[in-house]
Amino acid sequence: MNRIPFDNETWKQLAEILNHLPKPIRLHLWCDENGTNDEKEAVRLAATLKENFKTVDYRLFPRRPNYSFYPVYGVMGLDDRRPVDFGIRIIGLPVGYQMTSLITAIQSASFRGMTSEAVSRIRLGKLERDIALELITDGEDEMGPLMAQIIFNFAVISPFVKSYLIMGNSFQETYIRYSIKYLPHVVINERYHFEGVVSEAELLEEITKFLKNE
Repeated sequence: MNRIPFDNETWKQLAEILNHLPKPIRLHLWCDENGTNDEKEAVRLAATLKENFKTVDYRLFPRRPNYSFYPVYGVMGLDDRRPVDFGIRIIGLPVGYQMTSLITAIQSASFRGMTSEAVSRIRLGKLERDIALELITDGEDEMGPLMAQIIFNFAVISPFVKSYLIMGNSFQETYIRYSIKYLPHVVINERYHFEGVVSEAELLEEITKFLKNE
């Protein structure tokens, strides 16, 4: 089943973005290429992007023990062909509006977070504790890419931030685990929750409140 249609308009938009990246990126894809339909489609998507855009490379890796959510994309920077892991992960096949989130992740890695606000970069430069940002969204969540751009930029800027986009519709247990009623939904270090779209400054305030109350 083909869940990732590329019509002429989509190709045009992708070309305008991916052909003008300042630095190349690499997609690290963890899955079984002969596994679920989503895993097969994830491989096809990565291979298609590599085939059509010189700025995009990809590598396929096997599933890891004791982890059940697949496929997983890691969006890496490339320095002299060596991957740079910024801690950006997309868990599940990014369909619908979250195809935009995948492109956003690629841009964050390529631009090295420079599209983020200067004040945010300064504040994140002072961070000294590990922060995991989980964004739960789905293919119909139009606001998901707005939050994805922020959390992915934060991961690129600070080595202490790891950012995960989780396709909740593919992994329903995530909704149950976090009692999710509304998307997008962000979880900080698996404990501190908020819903909806916030600005970079507001997300930094949420992180600050979490660290103070930890």
